[in-house]
Amino acid sequence: MRRVHVVVHGIVQGVGFRYYTEQQAFSYQIKGWVRNVPDGTVEIDAEGNERNVERFLEAVKRGSRQASVSKIEVSDIAEAGAHDSFRIRR
Repeated sequence: MRRVHVVVHGIVQGVGFRYYTEQQAFSYQIKGWVRNVPDGTVEIDAEGNERNVERFLEAVKRGSRQASVSKIEVSDIAEAGAHDSFRIRR
């Protein structure tokens, strides 16, 4: 099990990026959350098996059709098992 904290930079707000992230999370059996941050970035807390987390991160890097991801910052979190679903936080 791997848990990561992700900050996504670029044109990622107002373009359906959170909904895209939620769809990818369901596809890769990822649990956690995604939310917009006032500074224009998107923050993600995600956990799942190692392989699925890597696939999920690749999808996040690609972004939705309307988004333009310039970079992502990924930090591992030691504590896993904190989530039981994936949701969009407001």
